[in-house]
Parts: sequence; structure tokens; C-alpha cells
Amino acid sequence: MQWRRDGIQHRMSRPNREITVAPDRFEVTDEDAILVTELRSAIAVCVYDAVQEAGALLHLRCIVRVSKPADMTDTTLATELLLLDRCVESVREIAPAARNLQARIFAHVEDRPMAAETCDVVLTLVKHFLLDSGVKVLPADVGGGAARELRFRPSMGWVQTR
Repeated sequence: MQWRRDGIQHRMSRPNREITVAPDRFEVTDEDAILVTELRSAIAVCVYDAVQEAGALLHLRCIVRVSKPADMTDTTLATELLLLDRCVESVREIAPAARNLQARIFAHVEDRPMAAETCDVVLTLVKHFLLDSGVKVLPADVGGGAARELRFRPSMGWVQTR
């Protein structure tokens, strides 16, 4: 997307590009794009620096496969941490001057036994990792029921869920 900067005002030459983020993937942008995903028993981590107008959306699945949330495998948790680390580092690479990284976390919890507990384990892990990485974590938004559609505009830190 091409921007023409006139002081504080921006003029777009075409509509915002939409980038779909698949489960267990992330997308990073320094354009005025909109990152979209659908959460079904999943967590979305929206990392951004509104000053540098860059950010990323990470889509992590949160599927209950065992009887207890504490039984989540080390491999599953390590994979999620690796994706989160790569996501945050990619934002820092695309916007090296970013000093105000923030994160908003959204989750969809299925109405199944142990789903909320499993989601809580992953949310806690994600929050601690982000805080340890120097990212300001805003309150999480957790919902159930029908799948949640999420639209994230990193250049402004704007998120819309349905």
C-alpha cells in the first residue's frame, strides 16, 4: 500500500489491504493493513507499536486434547513460545525504532470440559512471556459461544471483534 505523507495527515491511494492469519501462524506488517482471523478455541495475540505504525497478529490454537490442562505437553507449550518469540522479534526487525510495544490478547473458549482451564494456562504463559520481553500487556478479552472474527489494524492499535 502506498501512502503519501502530508505532515500528520495521511492520504491513501487505495483501500486497506486485508491479510488473513491462519491458525498456528503469524503475520507482521508495517503497512496500513488489516490483519484478520477467526478464533475457534484459539488465542489471538495482537502486538503493535502505534508510534512506528507496525505490528503483528499471532493466532494460537487452544485445543483440549487431554483430561487435565496441566497435562499439556512440553512440546505444545514450547512450540507456542517459539511462535510468540518469532512474532515479537519480527515486529522488532520490521520496526527497529519501536520502543512502545503493546499487546492485546483475545481468546475464544469452547463450551467443553476443561476448555477454560486449558485456555487459562496458555494465556498465563503468553502474558508472562510478553512481560518478560518488555511488551506492555493490556487486559485480555475472553469470550465463548460462536467463533469470534477479529480484525486488527496494527498501525493504529485498533481491534474489532464480533
